[in-house]
Amino acid sequence: MITADYLRKIAIWSRELSEREIETARGGIAEKSYRQGESIFLRGDRFDYWTGVVSGLIRMGTVSRGGKAMTFTGLTSGAWFGEGTMLKREARRYDLVALRDTRIALMDQGTFFWLYDNSVAFNRFLVAQLNERLGQFIGLVEYGRTLDVTARLARSIASLFNPILYPDLSRHLEITQEEIGALSGISRQNANQCLKRLEKEGLLRLEYGGVTILDIERLRSYGE
Repeated sequence: MITADYLRKIAIWSRELSEREIETARGGIAEKSYRQGESIFLRGDRFDYWTGVVSGLIRMGTVSRGGKAMTFTGLTSGAWFGEGTMLKREARRYDLVALRDTRIALMDQGTFFWLYDNSVAFNRFLVAQLNERLGQFIGLVEYGRTLDVTARLARSIASLFNPILYPDLSRHLEITQEEIGALSGISRQNANQCLKRLEKEGLLRLEYGGVTILDIERLRSYGE
């Protein structure tokens, strides 16, 4: 069983829980590791766990019947996801793939619903989380249809700096250009060109193994 201090470290939602709720939550969580490129689950799978990213990077997406890959978003350390699927008790509607070696926390269904039925703080978090996730996906649809490739990449990076969905991020993101391309749905070569353009415009700084965000608000509105 994980400790209460460790739970508070990996799960921002736990920091407002009562002691009884903390004890219940930590008793229902296990961890599992995945290697780079490994599928965590595929669309249509039953995966009855609410899930948090302890470390690493995950791509959430799907593949159409015609074989076209589509990325919805990336999931970084501190992110928790899958509450909608848990509440609807349905199979997953997306694929999850580890873009690098990744460790996740898995809360079992019984614990999730105990907190849902008994914890006001947990429910407040879920409402805020679902609201932010809805806004994120509405934005993805909008800029996927209206923006050029550089703007789509800028918005894709900016989406990883949502303080509710990804509470543990600083302005430096450890991510490769290949991973940025995968999250943006473009090739590594195109991602490299777009990143250099954004760097030239003063929005970010390219560094070895990552990027540092210099102007998050301009990234969020890039292309308008």
